[in-house]
Amino acid sequence: MGMSPKQAAAVVAVVVVLSVLIAVSVLKQQQKERPPSPSTSTTPFDGGPAVSSPAAAAASSYYSGWLPAKATWYGAPNGAGPYDNGGACGFKHTNHYPFSSMTSCGNQPIFKDGKGCGACYQIRCLKINHPACSGNPQTVMITDMNYYPVATYHFDLSGTAFGSLADWGLNDKLRHAGIIDMQFRRVPCNLPGLFINFHVEHGSNPNYLAVLIEYADKDGTVAQVDLMEANSGYWAPMHESWGDIWRMDSYRPLKGPFSFRVRSDFGKVVVANDVIPANWQPNTDYRSYVQFS
Repeated sequence: MGMSPKQAAAVVAVVVVLSVLIAVSVLKQQQKERPPSPSTSTTPFDGGPAVSSPAAAAASSYYSGWLPAKATWYGAPNGAGPYDNGGACGFKHTNHYPFSSMTSCGNQPIFKDGKGCGACYQIRCLKINHPACSGNPQTVMITDMNYYPVATYHFDLSGTAFGSLADWGLNDKLRHAGIIDMQFRRVPCNLPGLFINFHVEHGSNPNYLAVLIEYADKDGTVAQVDLMEANSGYWAPMHESWGDIWRMDSYRPLKGPFSFRVRSDFGKVVVANDVIPANWQPNTDYRSYVQFS
């Protein structure tokens, strides 16, 4: 006895549903087995930047050209952003050289959980964005985190940096806009006269060493830090505490002097030998004689 048209249609529908479910299952299995693509790699050692998404990859590249973004500003109109001249990267005195108040918060594709701290970007806005815009590129450094982005790329600039985008005499007029469209691109930092500085943070003790690493030139960023104790001959990886502050926890007292191996997000490596002495003190700067070039 043959099937009715309704029964035949029901069988066809079941077959189609089963085929779709099988195809989805196969696709999911292939995705699990597929290695991560270069745009999502977080541990490159081939000279490319460490990135976590296509948006972060575009923002990290020196060759992406101008990308669209939103710009806002915070803090004092002629200030460096935070009123304590600091920020989520851990940098201090951002109103002084080399920051010179030309600083910015970045949202996640730019801040990158702290791996974007110290990166430099050219920014500009055009007359089509606001009549007060000059169109002249200015350079800012990432020193803080933007927790409330309004676009894929959102620079929350210091008042000084936002005003610098304006034509002469129109800084306040542009700041009164509050939020504007702008363009940005990654550029190498330029910090003449500076070497990488290692600041031992308050609270460090023989079993816990926290170090702020600042003034990294060119790439500007710190992607990984390794520490070598006195006469150990062994590089131990440090852990990113927050921003550009890296820490080493130990069940036994750490033995100085300490050497550091620092890698940028483009894979450049410098080694500062015995830069922190055996008699180190918390809340103290220890200047190296090494720099990315």
